[in-house]
Amino acid sequence: MATFAVTYDYSPATSVDRDQHRPSHVEFLKTQFDGGRLVKSGPFGPDENPGALLIITGESKEEVEALMDQDPFFRNNLIEERNIRQWNIFFGAESN
Repeated sequence: MATFAVTYDYSPATSVDRDQHRPSHVEFLKTQFDGGRLVKSGPFGPDENPGALLIITGESKEEVEALMDQDPFFRNNLIEERNIRQWNIFFGAESN
């Protein structure tokens, strides 16, 4: 199973809509965390542009894309930009 870094960038203009959909977004992420797919996640700091980082495991980038397409924030067009990149962990990898 590979590890992927998923970044979300939000537009400040979608803040109210994100607040409306946040409970279902959080429930989606909690389900992925409880199922072992979501390793870590959280928003960027207050001095940064609105966004978040999610560390997800998956067999392929396409599989992770399909999974993250189910996020209510994505389904409701609340993510201005989403990037999914395979992350090859060196320090902190289980094999180290």
